[in-house]
Amino acid sequence: MIVGAGFGGLWAARELARCPVDVLLLDRRNYHLFLPLLYQVAAAELESEDIAYPVRSILRGLPNVNFVLSRVRGVDLRTREVTTDDGRIPFDYLVLAAGSTSHFFGIPGASEHSFPLKTLGDGVALRNQVLRAFERAAGEPDPERRRAALTFVLVGGGATGVEFSGALAELIRGPLRKDFPSLDFREVKVLLVEAKEGLLFGMTEALRRYALERLSRKGVDVRLGASVRRVAKDGIHLEDGAFIPSETTVWTAGVCGESFEGIRSVPISPDRRVKVTPTLELPGCPGIYAVGDLAYFEEAGKALPMMAPVAIQMGAAAARNIARQVAGQAPLPFRYRDPGSMVILGRNAAVAHLRGRDYTGFPAWIVWLAVHIFQLIGFRNRLVVMINWAWDYFLYERAVRIILPESRPGEGIPADEASQPAADNGKKAHGGRW
Repeated sequence: MIVGAGFGGLWAARELARCPVDVLLLDRRNYHLFLPLLYQVAAAELESEDIAYPVRSILRGLPNVNFVLSRVRGVDLRTREVTTDDGRIPFDYLVLAAGSTSHFFGIPGASEHSFPLKTLGDGVALRNQVLRAFERAAGEPDPERRRAALTFVLVGGGATGVEFSGALAELIRGPLRKDFPSLDFREVKVLLVEAKEGLLFGMTEALRRYALERLSRKGVDVRLGASVRRVAKDGIHLEDGAFIPSETTVWTAGVCGESFEGIRSVPISPDRRVKVTPTLELPGCPGIYAVGDLAYFEEAGKALPMMAPVAIQMGAAAARNIARQVAGQAPLPFRYRDPGSMVILGRNAAVAHLRGRDYTGFPAWIVWLAVHIFQLIGFRNRLVVMINWAWDYFLYERAVRIILPESRPGEGIPADEASQPAADNGKKAHGGRW
């Protein structure tokens, strides 16, 4: 059984498709989300369906892999059963790949008054908020309320915060400037607030300086060493006593592992990740694995980052270990092969650290485009994304500036469940154990 159809879960399923086992993949959504491009949905560069692909289409051609749509509520490590909304399902081997959710660090008001960026719903809601802010400002006579509507605060200077701030600045000073000629765009502000003394913690100092310089040139006001004390509906309060009036606070300050009943009995890191053994198994639970953002795994004294390449390699490694166990062999320790990291800063600019070397500017930007197109699942998705990027690049136009209707109470997924574990539907036990 595999819980979660993200990068880790899908790569585990693909690897197990070669083995003499029956596989059940559970997720509460019927699509795989290409999370690295979610910020582009929020920045009106891509439609939500451009970065999502049906799970059943991905699994087509894998006869021993079945998919069930349901939410996982808990795991019984003793009886080796998973509890879903549709009942309990037994398993022989388990891969927990439920992913992560936004981490608000206990800051008052952060979860209530800020916009996270972890799900498709988050991306669409944030895009609606940005576009509505400009519509409100266009008819707002009060200058203070207008400036608050046109101030966008992003909390967190990691990859998501940096990429979205650059994309948002280009959206504002490109298409939206043409859409709202009556507005004074000197009143529009994009602020990136980071508690540390630099952006992109974990990258080299040269790349961090380049990123700061490029964002500043795009008009992003980067405030380093600025910790958030409280988030309110009308703005954010910083630890130094400063208050920034804003109707839009975007939370990209961090993520933590998903949590559900049953795994709290095993060692958990401060960011709610499961501490796994060298073979990626839960301590004292042979044949039960955690991979991706949910797994806390150290190499050279440092925890592996919560990134797609880590999840992909972990998922495949866990599947290979299960195949070994089925064949009566011992599982092997996991070894991570770092492919490098890259962050886009907007048009013609990116930073990348690949094979021990730093790249900036246009070359890094081209590599970023190629890698993300290649990693997208589905020919249609790749084609549509390339067309949208070309349209934006050559015409300086964003085609997705549409405020979509949002579901009423009782429709769709409740807001408080938007970032619950990605688990799924279990038909009642299918005879044997999965």
